[in-house]
Amino acid sequence: MPVKCCFRRSNAGEAMACPESVDTLLANKDGLAAFRTFLKSEFSEENVDFWLACEDFKKTKSSAKMVAKAQKIYSDFIQADAPKEINIDFHTKNDISQNISEPTLSCFDDAQRLIYSLMAKDSFPRFLRSEAYKDLVQKQKNRNKKRWLPFS
Repeated sequence: MPVKCCFRRSNAGEAMACPESVDTLLANKDGLAAFRTFLKSEFSEENVDFWLACEDFKKTKSSAKMVAKAQKIYSDFIQADAPKEINIDFHTKNDISQNISEPTLSCFDDAQRLIYSLMAKDSFPRFLRSEAYKDLVQKQKNRNKKRWLPFS
């Protein structure tokens, strides 16, 4: 029996039935937590951590903070032997390395697209078949039942 999806953004921003995409999953607090747990079990949580770091980086207003954040992302995820090194091609890694001293808000975009694509095509389909996802579905069903019970 196929597993039913468990959450979707409603107009009110609440979690509802099904993640049509990785975007929906990443925008949902419970979904993101379950996906991160799943990625940890596969030893690939650096992908979602990198994606989230890039999303945060793009919101940076101060140029001083931008340089500091870019250096942190670079040292955590991009440079050789980084503690959470992501798997990106040499060309993308080299472009970032050459431009990291003067970062722009888009300096990680190519790497972020690669990692997003990897998560969407590889990790996300496996997540939808995982126990972590089934647990999330059950949690969401229980939460939705309680929401409609009077005096609960």
